[in-house]
Amino acid sequence: MSQAAVPLQHPIERCVASVSAALDDAAGSSPTYLSTSAKRRAVIGLSRQMARLEGLRLAVLAASSDVASEDAARSAGAWLALVGRLERPEGYRLQKLADALDQKYAVLAAALIAGDVSRPQAEVIASALDQLPAKLDPELRARAERHLVEQAADFGPRELRALGERVLEVIAPEVAEEHERLALEAAERRARRRMSVTRRELGEGLVRITATVPVLHADLLYTQLHAYASPRRNHLEGVDRRDPDSGERVPYSLLLAQGLCTLLERLAREVIPSHGGVAASLVVTIDHDKLTEQLAVARLSTGAVISAGEARRLACNAGILPMILSGTSRPLDVGRKKRFHDSAMRRALGVRDPECRAVGCEIPAAWCEAHHRTAWSAGGSTNVDDGVLLCGFHHHRAHDRTYHLTTHANGDIRFHRRT
Repeated sequence: MSQAAVPLQHPIERCVASVSAALDDAAGSSPTYLSTSAKRRAVIGLSRQMARLEGLRLAVLAASSDVASEDAARSAGAWLALVGRLERPEGYRLQKLADALDQKYAVLAAALIAGDVSRPQAEVIASALDQLPAKLDPELRARAERHLVEQAADFGPRELRALGERVLEVIAPEVAEEHERLALEAAERRARRRMSVTRRELGEGLVRITATVPVLHADLLYTQLHAYASPRRNHLEGVDRRDPDSGERVPYSLLLAQGLCTLLERLAREVIPSHGGVAASLVVTIDHDKLTEQLAVARLSTGAVISAGEARRLACNAGILPMILSGTSRPLDVGRKKRFHDSAMRRALGVRDPECRAVGCEIPAAWCEAHHRTAWSAGGSTNVDDGVLLCGFHHHRAHDRTYHLTTHANGDIRFHRRT
């Protein structure tokens, strides 16, 4: 009597069946009744077996291009994302790692299947190895792979990423410096090609500027902005650390924005390139007979409008030119650098006004701004007699039409909110 042939089953198929059966057996049980030591062993053991299953899944995925072709998927990873209900980027990452383990990193693949590294660790190690110089000696590349796999026993993905960036310094210090130089130069070239600045009008007086710049220039900017926003720099002009209405501290992001605006207002004109035959400047125009009106507005050379109060504040010490117009829109006076108090005037003001002249303010003169008691844009003179030192906070209030200023006999200034 002939016996029916038993179909042979591939070991990976038997593994899937066994894992499925074991999970079915454990699915109905509650971990609540496990002892503390048993829970510890279970979590560690399951984590290790999950890593091994990840390694096995990736090995099968690397050999599954025929499955993708059969279902007209772009790749096995794309097919897996669909049937496995994964995000498409996750399918791409799985495919990339599977190919790397299958084609380049056998030691790492074996460590993953053995449970000695986790998938996140394997991704970091593979990425670090991919960043090594293309012409690196194969033996050095193999040493780097073995070294990082060994370090995975003690370090997680974050630490491994840092170790991977410096792995050549450990296995081949003689070539690490040259590689770092070449890598930095390549990164800088890519950054210069990809940097950009875009502008989007948000309305209500706001514009969103999105800048993508090299690390060097981002750090240069933030170094200066942090100086404005530092809690130990309460004296810096242009930065209001508390909301003038509520008295509450403002968010740090707002402090940085205030610092940026102040920095832009104070850019030295000597370093700005010429544009149209003159130094690139923003010109503010306003009708002469509207200078003192509550509802007067000023127009920028870009076409935007600002309040007259803001224009008056800028006219005191910012590198922005006011142009005073007659009723027929003919220029009566165009601002020149002479409207600013020069260094000799500032020294004289500092001797006379050792502190901000706002009543009760003790900000020292070196941290203050020169303010025209009679607005320069309204005919005021740039001299010591008509000048007064105010800190950045009170200088803003001096040009805010919601405040009325009273000058005491001794020259101090008191602010009153208009009713």
